[in-house]
Amino acid sequence: MKLIVSTDNKNKLKEIKEVLKELDIEILSKKEIGASNLEVEENKDSLEGNSELKAKALSSMTDAYILADDTGLFVNALHGEPGVKSARYAGDHDEKGNRKKLLNNLKDKDDRSAYFKTVLCLIDPNKNIKFLEGVCKGHISEEEKGANGFGYDPIFIPEGYDISFGQMTLQEKDKISHRAKALENLKKYFTELI
Repeated sequence: MKLIVSTDNKNKLKEIKEVLKELDIEILSKKEIGASNLEVEENKDSLEGNSELKAKALSSMTDAYILADDTGLFVNALHGEPGVKSARYAGDHDEKGNRKKLLNNLKDKDDRSAYFKTVLCLIDPNKNIKFLEGVCKGHISEEEKGANGFGYDPIFIPEGYDISFGQMTLQEKDKISHRAKALENLKKYFTELI
């Protein structure tokens, strides 16, 4: 079975491969199938909408299984910001700028609770669409902690922990992260299929 992931993000691909490593699935990035020029404007107002846009664009090029995702960080004191616009919160894919803006916007807030949500859109070879999701609750730290991971990892402390995702190893993060939870749901789906 072949699974094409609609990403060129090496960190994301590594995380996906780690969770699905026990299954007999060849996992390829869009670059590996010659589709690295495929750019999709994420203009929907939901994670589901954006993940579906990306999956459908790649699905039109192949009959393999297609996986696309969209992830957002939702901060309660900021009415859900950065949310769907998490990757572009402070500009186009500026991870450090995003963290800085978020910390600045929270500096006078007592409520620092937040959650990450990942929505996966899977399109099978018959073009059927399935959505799977994962959520990880936690809070935003007052400063960056750790250099592991990517995105908001250095400022997100998951519920029940006193260290950030940025301080965890990939293996530790993969046990509890939003993406890992969504991928576990995908793993269950594929396990029943195979």
